[in-house]
Amino acid sequence: MFLDLFYGLRDEGVPVALQEWMTLLEALRQGLHGSSLLRFYHLARACLVKSETYYDAFDRVFARIFRGVEGALDITDDVLEWLRDPKNFPALSPEELAKLARLSGDELMQRFLETLAKQTERHDGGDRWVGTGGRSPYGHGGQHPTGIRVGGRGGGRSAMKVAGERRFRDYRTDVALDGRQMRVALRRLRQLTRTGTMSELDLDETIDETCRNAGEIELVFRPPRRNDVRLLLLMDVGGTMDPYFEPVSQLLTALHEERGLREFQSYYFHNCVYDHVYSRARLTRADAVPTGDLLRRLDERWKLAIVGDAAMHPSELLEAHGGINPHNTSPTPGVAWLHRLASHFARAVWINPDERELWDQTYTARLVRRVFPMFHLSVDGLGEAVQALVGARV
Repeated sequence: MFLDLFYGLRDEGVPVALQEWMTLLEALRQGLHGSSLLRFYHLARACLVKSETYYDAFDRVFARIFRGVEGALDITDDVLEWLRDPKNFPALSPEELAKLARLSGDELMQRFLETLAKQTERHDGGDRWVGTGGRSPYGHGGQHPTGIRVGGRGGGRSAMKVAGERRFRDYRTDVALDGRQMRVALRRLRQLTRTGTMSELDLDETIDETCRNAGEIELVFRPPRRNDVRLLLLMDVGGTMDPYFEPVSQLLTALHEERGLREFQSYYFHNCVYDHVYSRARLTRADAVPTGDLLRRLDERWKLAIVGDAAMHPSELLEAHGGINPHNTSPTPGVAWLHRLASHFARAVWINPDERELWDQTYTARLVRRVFPMFHLSVDGLGEAVQALVGARV
C-alpha cells in the first residue's frame, strides 16, 4: 500500500524522490503519525510534497489508495438534493447554543452514519436529521457548535468535518506574478564565476600545499565567486501595455532589488525597438539612447530580456518609417532591429504579459516569436525565461 502511494504520486506528476520517501519512512519509524490516518495524511503530505501546486494531486492519490481504511462515506444524490435551497430559520439564543453538546469527532461520525442510514426524506430546521438550519449537527446552515457539513457552503466556520464530493481546483502556477514570487524566480538568474582579486582562502589547496611542504603552512588564495550575469531589460510602455503597468513595475522593482546581478540596465520603447531606446517612459529626445550605441557598449556576454505584448500594426514591425509616432520614425524596419538584438546577444528572451492563447491570434506576436523565444509573465513563464537566459538553450 505504501509503495502504491509512492508510485501513484510519481504517476500523477508529483516530484517525489527517494530522499523524501526515506524521510517519510523515518518519521513513521519514530511514530510521528500517531496511529491515525488523518495524522498520517498530514505527515505524508509534509514529507512528500514540496509545493502547494501538487496538493490536489496528492489528495487524489491518497484518497484512491487509502479509500475505505476508516470506513467509506457515501453521500447519495438524494441527500444532496434534500440540502438544496435551504430555508431561513431564526437564530438561536446564546443560552440555547450553550445547551447543545459538543461531540467528539468519532462520536459525531458514528451518529452521522446512523442518522443517514435511517433518514428517508428532506428535513429543515430540526435538531436530529441531516438537513438545513436548526440545531442538527448534520447538514448545513445550522448553528450547532460542532458538526459535519454536507453540501452547501461554509458560513459559521464551526464544522468539524466536511462530507461530500471534492470540488477544489488545482493551484495554478500560470497566474500573474506578485513581487515576492518574482524575487524568488529571479534568484535563479545567477552564473557564479571566480573573478577579481585573490582574497578568498582556498582551504583544499592550502591543505595540499601544506602537505607538500612537509607540514609548513602555505596559504593559498583564490578570487571569490560572484554572479557574472549582466542583464539588459527593454520594456514596451503605453498603449496596449497600460493594463500591465503593475506586473511590469513589479518585475522592474524585483530586478533592481536583485543584488546578485553584476550589472543591470533598463530602457523603454513603444511597440517595437527602432533606432533609439529611452531611459524614461516619456520617450522624449532628451531621454533617447541610440540603439546602435547600446549594442556597441554592451558585449555579447550581456543577457537580453524584452517585455512587451508584441501587439502592433504590421507596418510598425515590417516597414521603414513604420513607427506609430510620425515625429519619431526610423528608416530601418523594426523587425531588422529585433534581428540585430537577437544576433548580438548570446542569450535573449521575450516576456509577454498577454495570455498565451492570444499569441497565435496576433500576427505581429507570431512574427516576433520567430526571432525570440517567448515566455509568459507568470510563475512558470518567468522561471522558463530565466532558465533560457542562464541555463539550457530554448
